[in-house]
Amino acid sequence: MDNQNKSAEQGGELQNNSAVRQADVDRKTNETNIQLSFNVDGSGQSNIETDVPFLNHMLDLFTKHGQFDLNVQARGDIDIDDHHTVEDIGICLGQTLYQALGDKRGIKRYASVFVPMDEALAQVIIDVSNRPHFEYRAEYPSQQVGSFSTELVHEFLWKLALEARITLHVIVHYGQNTHHMIEAVFKALGRALDEATMIDPRVTGVPSTKGVL
Repeated sequence: MDNQNKSAEQGGELQNNSAVRQADVDRKTNETNIQLSFNVDGSGQSNIETDVPFLNHMLDLFTKHGQFDLNVQARGDIDIDDHHTVEDIGICLGQTLYQALGDKRGIKRYASVFVPMDEALAQVIIDVSNRPHFEYRAEYPSQQVGSFSTELVHEFLWKLALEARITLHVIVHYGQNTHHMIEAVFKALGRALDEATMIDPRVTGVPSTKGVL
């Protein structure tokens, strides 16, 4: 089964234009309705409308610091909680990233970025490996930022890594303000993903001794 058919079966219908490294997904389930487009080679422009204001803010930061273009229109069953909406946006973003990168020819592949946010320090390490894996080391002082549950940061990042088929390590080294700590994570995520997906003119083919990613 090819990736496009697989994604359609999972509730997502993808379109890809590898020349500009951009992809779109429409995902409609009994829990959420999401339209998302992602351009790897953007200019930091975002148009994000979801039912989860804190996630809107984090995605805007991610887009700006990664110099991507991201459009998200999402509605979900927030009368239950924010879980399904946050999870499914992570799924959709991962799917579009995977599609947009195509065979990954010429990319740098790896990146490690530290970002401070006042007293907080976060690190994000990425390998665009086609092997999904996620490691997360973060302890937040508060379980909530406004109405947003901090456990959903893990859910979003894990689903992003899984669907994008990347290895993603996230470490929050320290901090006192939960908002600052999560903000540092999303800024570092944008910058690390930007670096890992950059085209390196020295790279011939894909950056792997296997000859394929």
